[in-house]
Amino acid sequence: MQKYKYQTDVALLSVTTTEFNAVMHFHDWRAKTFTNDEQIYDVATFERDGKERTIVHAKISEMGMTAAAATAMKMIFTFRPRYLIMVGIAAGIVKSEIEEQMYGDVILPDVVWNYSAGKFVSPEKASITYGNLGFLPRSTSESIPEEIIPYLKRAVASEDNPCHAWIGPMACGSTVVASKELLEKQVYSQYQHTAGLDMESYAVVYAANHANDPKPTPIIVKSVCDFADSKKSDDYQRFAAYSSCEFAKYLYEKVLPMDDDEEE
Repeated sequence: MQKYKYQTDVALLSVTTTEFNAVMHFHDWRAKTFTNDEQIYDVATFERDGKERTIVHAKISEMGMTAAAATAMKMIFTFRPRYLIMVGIAAGIVKSEIEEQMYGDVILPDVVWNYSAGKFVSPEKASITYGNLGFLPRSTSESIPEEIIPYLKRAVASEDNPCHAWIGPMACGSTVVASKELLEKQVYSQYQHTAGLDMESYAVVYAANHANDPKPTPIIVKSVCDFADSKKSDDYQRFAAYSSCEFAKYLYEKVLPMDDDEEE
């Protein structure tokens, strides 16, 4: 049987201009385009274990799962990366019973789930209610491949780790959450240990997990820029975007296996 081979070591995805600018800081990129494809790709190399490795980046044209899935699939089929890593910013959590998250903390989800999927009904038909509306959740989830989790844990625990990082579920939805009520009712009622929220991660992991061979390993590296409440602001977005990219770079330059014979 033919063994399919990866053609690129790492593919990065970003969405916002702030995230894009952070990615551009870390490598000497050159732009690459293809006929009949309006997407601009940024390509570069880095050294790992004495070998030159390849890395490519694409900025998703708009926020949300639809554009993220489309761009992720294009990246997969065009470059066949070993790793598909999404970097950027996310909303953190504020829960009194756990250690407090800080701005710039990195969230590494082991599972991503879609909290916005469901059905709105009359309130008497649902346990989640918003005034005269009830919500019946139909959440779906995608897991990060279990064979890569030990590497993420190793990176989090390492003395060389440049960032404070968390491993836990990431909630993904089609809208920005700036309401503690929505957070408690629609997110924590389904996954109470959710570590962060964003708008694209579910689509990226779904695209990777459901691509044909060779499937890339999806990894989400998002950093806390604000919290899912009414106090949201843009003040820490640049810092969070930078810490996300810093940790992602640490992963692929120091921790993640780059050859088949390195995998545990």
